Amino acid sequence: MRSPFLVRITTALLLAIFVSGCAATRFSDPNASGYRQAEREQCVPYARRASGIQIRGDAWTWWDQASGMYVRGVRPMPGAIMTLMRTNRLRSGHLAVVKDILGPRDITVTHTNWGNDPLSRRIVYESMRVQDASPANDWSSARFWNREEGVFGFPYPVQGFIYPVPDTRTATPAPIPAPAITTPVYMPIPKPAPARMQPIL
Repeated sequence: MRSPFLVRITTALLLAIFVSGCAATRFSDPNASGYRQAEREQCVPYARRASGIQIRGDAWTWWDQASGMYVRGVRPMPGAIMTLMRTNRLRSGHLAVVKDILGPRDITVTHTNWGNDPLSRRIVYESMRVQDASPANDWSSARFWNREEGVFGFPYPVQGFIYPVPDTRTATPAPIPAPAITTPVYMPIPKPAPARMQPIL
């Protein structure tokens, strides 16, 4: 029979291990913060949930799908989705939601399914620094912070930014209703009363 003392010690140790394990899944530093999930989540449903932009399909298809649905542009804005092109490194493209603007060429994003191995791809980055790597400062290329190496990583080609604003510029205007056709009503014109005859004197 186990003594109550040993039961309490065992319980306390297990609780400490559990708490330390949970704490180890969360991290925070000046350039990246987030937590590790038990299962990997794709970037598409995460971006859709974080931005409210209702598009489906592979990440690289979002840019063209957004045409006529949402306003698109080349400048980052909080809440906008940064869409990365499909490349040999990114077979399905990638989506990240802009969180804060730190400067003309420096922003933070939130995203997931980003890394080089299954363990890192389970991380949800609540905030990660991204820098404009384009020569023309037009955000056509960007580098993401590499937490493991402590440097900004490989530059990725950017398609642009999808803003959570419906695009009404290409909407078909509502037709102008034709005037109603009514049957004319003819009113009889009253005849003038005959003039009174005056007696001839």
